[in-house]
Amino acid sequence: MTPNVTVQQGDWLDLARGLPAHSIDLLYTDPPFNTGRTHATPPNAHRRNDRGRIPTAFHDRWPDMTAYISWLRVRLEATLPAMKPTANVLVHGDQRASHHIRLMLDDLLGADRFVNHLIWHYGLGGSSPRSFARKHDDILYYCLEPSRYYFEAPRVPATSNRLRGHTKKATDVLNIPSLNNMASERTGYPTQKPLALLELLIGAMCPPGGRVLDPTCGSGTTLVAAARLGRKAVGFDVNPVAVRTAHRRLAAETSARGLH
Repeated sequence: MTPNVTVQQGDWLDLARGLPAHSIDLLYTDPPFNTGRTHATPPNAHRRNDRGRIPTAFHDRWPDMTAYISWLRVRLEATLPAMKPTANVLVHGDQRASHHIRLMLDDLLGADRFVNHLIWHYGLGGSSPRSFARKHDDILYYCLEPSRYYFEAPRVPATSNRLRGHTKKATDVLNIPSLNNMASERTGYPTQKPLALLELLIGAMCPPGGRVLDPTCGSGTTLVAAARLGRKAVGFDVNPVAVRTAHRRLAAETSARGLH
């Protein structure tokens, strides 16, 4: 296992209560989006491991949006005692729920704690004959104390001819491709996010040597990104396949970096 990174199987609500007070610098969660669907490993997923592809599935449905937001709120509330005063909170959502989540976060944390509404523009994805093609997710960024939160503006490649070959400060639109079926980092775990996205977010919002919490860690992308950046990390997931996948990725990261 990568040093200073741990993964635990269990419900976010239960495990959050065991976190030490004021131990977390960044909370990032990419919870189920209440899509009403069951997400499963696609049959054409190409990534293999030493035991072959491990298919998994999870249900992403609540009775209604009120129940979903209540589920999310109680877990965020239980995590707050573990957050440092300088900490940041990132909640990943989509067009169905992001406005509901923002109102809940305004109420839970305070509207003055809102920092950014980030757009992750990923390019890939399907289209519909009845609507504009959806090509982005929403990431809501809040702090705990407006005068003290940590932020280091990330740099991204400049695109103008005048600045070609240089970098510029990232905007609130993050142009990072999603993972295609042949991507080398792909595990086959449904809803897996790219390392580039999490590396940018963690580098900007968690101080060097700080600790990241991902309480719905899925395949472990947040944990691997934190390890690569020299941050500590804690991951929770209720799905045993997710936990095994995260452990496997972290072991591979440890081996690749020659860590013990």
